[in-house]
Amino acid sequence: MTTLKKYIGIIPARYASTRFPGKPLALIQGKSMIQRVYEQASKVLNMVYVATDDERIFTAVKEFGGRVIMTSTSHSSGTDRCAEAISLVEQELGEQFDVVLNIQGDEPFIEPQQISQLMECFEQPQTQIATLVKIASLPDEVFNPNRPKVVLGSNQQALYFSRSPIPFIRSSEKEDWLRSAKFYLHIGLYAFRKDVLIEITHLPQSSLEKAESLEQLRWLENGFHIAVRTTTYDSFGIDTPEDLAGL
Repeated sequence: MTTLKKYIGIIPARYASTRFPGKPLALIQGKSMIQRVYEQASKVLNMVYVATDDERIFTAVKEFGGRVIMTSTSHSSGTDRCAEAISLVEQELGEQFDVVLNIQGDEPFIEPQQISQLMECFEQPQTQIATLVKIASLPDEVFNPNRPKVVLGSNQQALYFSRSPIPFIRSSEKEDWLRSAKFYLHIGLYAFRKDVLIEITHLPQSSLEKAESLEQLRWLENGFHIAVRTTTYDSFGIDTPEDLAGL
């Protein structure tokens, strides 16, 4: 892996959640969710920060020995929180980073290999943004609007993201679609060249973004390119207290 770039992982974490208040501090076998995400990311990255707007999360991260930065309460997305966090961290440390990885704070079992895949994308100097996909294996995944799908170009760049099944298979019944084409499920892990991250957070919401409620469409509409790599690991996000059952 190239050593020419400096990477940093940022884990946005907020306390408020409609379905699961205090989610980052929920315990999984004696460790908080945010600690588990932090430790998984630290297996690959030398520099990891939690970015939060809540003193309880700030204190919890400090207590397990993690790095944490306090950010604004006004952010509408983790991407916006990452953009503020990288500016604050660079001021705090007095050093600059080239690539920022936005690591989901509710995926305590994230595979370090997935983070490595994203980092490898930036061995290509033209890479602006990178993300991951997984090939769908079940019809329920394809037709679930909560599992965004991606279509790719021959250069492994994202062409479009949608909550609808894409591509549409005109000549087949829906139960046969998986045998007719590959469907790529989006894995919500991103990496950005730092200057690109700052730039995209200043863009106004786009029409496609509003229609699909997918912020990455704003980036595509404004001409940014998203490199995509395929992983065999699925994401396992914790959305409700019930998701913790059996863990």
